Amino acid sequence: MLGSVIRRRPTIRRLCACALVTALAACSATVAPESGAQAPSTGPLPQVNSATGSFLAGRFAQEQHDLPAAAAYLTRSLASDPENIELLQRALLALAADGRMGDAETLAKRLLAYDDEAAIASMLVAEQAAKAGDWAAVEAAMAGLPKRGLNSFMTPLMVAWARMGEGRVDAALDALAPLTQNGNYATLNAFHAALINDLADRRPAAEQNYRAVLSGTGGLTLRTVEAAAAFYQRQGEPDKANQVLARYGKEHPDSPALEHTASSLRPVDSAQAGMAEVMFGAAGSLRQGNAPDLALVFGRMALDLRPNFPLAQVMVADLLQSVGQVGAANDLFKSIDPAASIYWSAQLRLAANLDDMGEVDAAVKTLEALAAQRPDRPDALVTLGDVLRRHKRWTEAVAAYDRAVASFDKPQREQWAVYYARGVALEREKKWDLAERDFLRALELEPDEPHVLNYLGYSWIEQGTNLDQAKRMIEKAVEQRPTDGYIVDSLGWALFRAGEYKKAVEALERAVELHPEDATINDHLGDALWKVGRHEEARFQWQRALVFDPEPELRSEIEQKLNQREPPSGAVGKNAAAR
Repeated sequence: MLGSVIRRRPTIRRLCACALVTALAACSATVAPESGAQAPSTGPLPQVNSATGSFLAGRFAQEQHDLPAAAAYLTRSLASDPENIELLQRALLALAADGRMGDAETLAKRLLAYDDEAAIASMLVAEQAAKAGDWAAVEAAMAGLPKRGLNSFMTPLMVAWARMGEGRVDAALDALAPLTQNGNYATLNAFHAALINDLADRRPAAEQNYRAVLSGTGGLTLRTVEAAAAFYQRQGEPDKANQVLARYGKEHPDSPALEHTASSLRPVDSAQAGMAEVMFGAAGSLRQGNAPDLALVFGRMALDLRPNFPLAQVMVADLLQSVGQVGAANDLFKSIDPAASIYWSAQLRLAANLDDMGEVDAAVKTLEALAAQRPDRPDALVTLGDVLRRHKRWTEAVAAYDRAVASFDKPQREQWAVYYARGVALEREKKWDLAERDFLRALELEPDEPHVLNYLGYSWIEQGTNLDQAKRMIEKAVEQRPTDGYIVDSLGWALFRAGEYKKAVEALERAVELHPEDATINDHLGDALWKVGRHEEARFQWQRALVFDPEPELRSEIEQKLNQREPPSGAVGKNAAAR
């Protein structure tokens, strides 16, 4: 589907904003942005003149997900208490999460002097050794770790790639043997065996491993499909490569990440890249296990080993964005190779972020550049229309949607969202005939879609046309979305316009419970309360509506009602797209 409807009356926001998340779901679970995430600090940090103060400031920065500040304050505190184990652990993780891997390694070695079984510290030391090409040091760093938890699969994988770095292919494959003792690791074992055999140019063994991966539990991911398809391309078997892509596309129809042709480049072309693959896989597992802070550390290690690793770049960017570091996330999105399969989705995400940051012109420029690259793809134009519509640039939004619709080859169900979005913009431009045509077209493609039923039904009620049909449409929408306060409000307003004032009050009171902060819903409830003789309560609702910053036209209407001794009997209609 081209995107998702997020808000009502309904305004839809960025029909394609979820495209990248959909693609990432094929690799690992997505971490939703935290509503309370704070933006990272900028400029010089406030001076703290004591170790305790620095520690508290660092803890607070960690809680606020301000990674640079957390790293700075905790290392300052550690300087005053260098043997404090808790401080060492916190500062180490803060530095790694902020991407300062060299500084983190220094603390990791100090921590290992106190605790030689500190797993993250050992892995970070091993990662730095791999980056330097010191493969013996990698294996030595992992040798003392107990075989449990994360170590149970990380140690075999890291040792295998260390041996591969030394050119010991059979020894590398032998190192993977512990993974065969746990059925949960069967696909993981097969994937890394495939990568090792592929890198060693052991083609029959590699193909056998790839087949095991693709048929294994959870094996059909974006990354495994990329690797297997590239292998078949190098083998001169493009039909098999396309079959792999087609299977993935069938099971993940909403994923925009893969094109119809596969690259022939090896996804892992060195032992160092293999080690990065291990870190990326660990980051994905930790993310799935709801450990985003550790996932970020492993993602950083993957990128330290292989900076141009598109899926890891996107994962780390997504993790950074989830904790409010949108600027840092955007830097990673911008750095992704245009040849990468996930590049397009990353740029859509970048544009959405720029819009959120108030950099609207930059968002528009990014989307126009994408649209120019691929005129046959509507998603950049749809997102452009969403951005422009969000900022009430209705005429420009309609033009963007027009270009998107012009690129459609044939009618498809998911296109309803684009017609709906264009209908919203047209309605706000006061081009009702064209808007109505788009809403009806959306219902042809997706009959009974609740947001379209609600918007069109509400608009008809406001115009006093097709009232019975409009009421039925809204009732059907409420059946599907009984907890959507905006749709419940539409039902209340339909009942009000039909003269069923008591029922209208019941519905509108429920709508206010669901969305107490919405000016229009509070205003509607005030109108209904006035009609049933509850005048003081009506005035309270109108005054409450003014608190929630209504648009100028609605504010004027509410103030007029409050200033009159007897408000207009029919109540002033509101534009259906006002929210």
